[in-house]
Amino acid sequence: MNPIELTPIGTVVNGEHDVARGDWSRQRSEIRLHESHAERLAGLEDYSHVIVIGWLHDTPQELRARPSAYPAGDDRLPLQGALALRGGARPNPLSSTVCELRGIEGATLTVQGLDLIDGTPILDVKPYIAFYDARPDASLPRWAEG
Repeated sequence: MNPIELTPIGTVVNGEHDVARGDWSRQRSEIRLHESHAERLAGLEDYSHVIVIGWLHDTPQELRARPSAYPAGDDRLPLQGALALRGGARPNPLSSTVCELRGIEGATLTVQGLDLIDGTPILDVKPYIAFYDARPDASLPRWAEG
């Protein structure tokens, strides 16, 4: 298999350092892209939400190597394979978050609801398009339902 090269396009700035924080819905963050990417943001201001792809750089190697875990560390829930969970304990600690786009100034996006800590490298930003991204008929395992 050929190696993959990824270069971060920016960084999260929000002053938050607690990865275990519970509710991120009110968290305001800036995504400071490298200035060379400012032109790539043209038109993004017309969207209410974006999908942010980050690299969970603080995930310890031993967590990345584990094949399974309990959801949220709760052993009352069924053991799940690492790829059946949303956390960073996975072979490639990528995150994908839909968050509200609050504004763009130059190469900086202001977002709300991004669940990434200060300093997280950002790999990509995409517009959230409900037609493509929402699947109302998607199902969940019983333990994960609200």
